Amino acid sequence: MKRLGLLFLCCMQFCCSGKAQKKINGVSFVASREEVAQSHVDELLKINANSAAVMPFGFIRDVNSPKIIFDTERQWFGETRKGAKQYIEMLRKNGIKVMVKPQIWIGHGQFTGAIKIESEESWKLLESSYEKFIISYAELAEETEAPIFCIGTELETFIANRPEYWQSLIKKIRKIYNGKLTYASNWDEFGKTPFWKELDYIGIDAYFPLSESKTPSVNELKEGWQPWKNKIAEISKANERPILFTEYGYRSMDYTAKKPWLVDRTEEGVNLEGQTNAKRAIFEEFWGEDWFAGGYVWKWFIKHEKSGGASDNRFTPQNKPAQQVIQEHYGSYMN
Repeated sequence: MKRLGLLFLCCMQFCCSGKAQKKINGVSFVASREEVAQSHVDELLKINANSAAVMPFGFIRDVNSPKIIFDTERQWFGETRKGAKQYIEMLRKNGIKVMVKPQIWIGHGQFTGAIKIESEESWKLLESSYEKFIISYAELAEETEAPIFCIGTELETFIANRPEYWQSLIKKIRKIYNGKLTYASNWDEFGKTPFWKELDYIGIDAYFPLSESKTPSVNELKEGWQPWKNKIAEISKANERPILFTEYGYRSMDYTAKKPWLVDRTEEGVNLEGQTNAKRAIFEEFWGEDWFAGGYVWKWFIKHEKSGGASDNRFTPQNKPAQQVIQEHYGSYMN
């Protein structure tokens, strides 16, 4: 009955008059050294965002280390529990809902999906450390009435090696948090994640390769989406859960849709058109689907006036043509 109820709610998102569905129109709200002010939130309202991912951080020395360090005085304000709470409260004050999305940073920017623990003893230590980290922020999410909580981000090897632990952890989180749960799987991981039916959303960090063109057109990008979109829809149907893009975004650089996950600084040049086209394509392909809940653009810095711009080739759409595309499409899925 619970599953049927969820499917019914998904169907009810359609308006009888044929108007666009209301979606989660989100931004990944980057943690800063300072508190969030009203002027920072005003910029989110201008682009019609109705949700924001607040991302406190924990740190691991390397992929072999089982200890997570978090909520320390050495971290930036927004990365701590106190900072995350201040962010959430300011966003809520403005009617912007929050997904609390605690994340891990591994030394030297190593990929979290490649955690490699050698011994059973070390696995147990990692499990204990991660539980303390994630439960702390699940408690914060409950305290601040955040409607969505993300239990982890791109942790493929951790999940593959310790599936029973994750099933147990989800149950523990459910006991203290009453909102919706998701997990942010990497774009090449979501088909293998074993616990989707235990959560409320199938979360995907949607950095799918779509085109090898220097400046792909919207139509080319939409065509590139088709095999991925079919697989995403199948996973949604099989698990009877809506899809949530826990992250989506493209850099304003040449070949932006070839390897959208690239984060290094070796690429030169700026390509605003490629980023803009990629944004249009993802909106046109997904926001109108009933099985799609919405997503969080990667990424949005609190100091808007100093972020992005015409000479920037990073992910943020701020002060670039892609920002206007987001504003228009988010505005179409507000009511």
